[in-house]
Amino acid sequence: MNGIHFYEGAWSNEPPRVAGPTDLGFWSSNSVFDGARAIRGCAPDLDRHCARLIRSAEAIGLSPDRTAEDVLTLCVEGIRSLPADADYYVRPMFFCRGGDILPETGTTLFALSIYEMPMPAENAGRATLSPFRRAAPDQAPTDAKAGCLYPNSQRARRDAMNRGFKLAVMLDPDGNVAEFSHANLWIAKGGVAITPKPNGTFLDGITKNRVTGLLGNAGVRVEQRVMTVADLDTADEIWMSGNAGKVQTVTGWENRDLQPGPVFRQARALYQEFVETCRIVEVPQLQRTVMA
Repeated sequence: MNGIHFYEGAWSNEPPRVAGPTDLGFWSSNSVFDGARAIRGCAPDLDRHCARLIRSAEAIGLSPDRTAEDVLTLCVEGIRSLPADADYYVRPMFFCRGGDILPETGTTLFALSIYEMPMPAENAGRATLSPFRRAAPDQAPTDAKAGCLYPNSQRARRDAMNRGFKLAVMLDPDGNVAEFSHANLWIAKGGVAITPKPNGTFLDGITKNRVTGLLGNAGVRVEQRVMTVADLDTADEIWMSGNAGKVQTVTGWENRDLQPGPVFRQARALYQEFVETCRIVEVPQLQRTVMA
């Protein structure tokens, strides 16, 4: 894997070993991360991802010793050190070393991994309704991008795949549509772009908010409202936004076949145009020594 990693003040080409069996970050998932992208020299909304990382850490009781600006500087340094003609996943993390029940009794550490991950295809696959729901804010740290939330998303995705689908649509505790297991959900109907209104049970995605603004500025009506399964059943288009694939179409919902529609096409094109404004990698590449 072509990548680079920062841990304990140094860069390395090898992923560091960061946790042991007595660390809260290992046995009780006291960890947070954020996922950003470097797309052929462009890093869309990298500053927002770094800021959310700090908020996530504080939300679960970690005490980050770096600011969002510190994390952003390291991310840019790492991206600039890698070839600019590839796509990368950028994952800064905070986690608890040691600790006794509460993370504030341990030490908060930082790690950053930037590694090659090509952008996926435009089509994300077919979707089905998951039997697993998002937790309410009083049931889990839903205001954080926390590692402890992901097993629930993973079991939803696994269940969908076992039934011949690729994507899982998860409901909130009230039975309304929340999002896909790993991305925000959109539909289009009558030329209107519609996405579930944030209610604290899922992250109000950075890419989702960027797409909302881009569509609105282009004159497309965007609604954020309570969405039901019936909305999916009658949607003209279904698509998704998230960091891993940015803007992707959904090719089917349950037994319905779907095609990429005009609202999705416009959202994807607008986002791709936006990415080109986020170029941070300069030529020639930043030169520095990396520990092997």
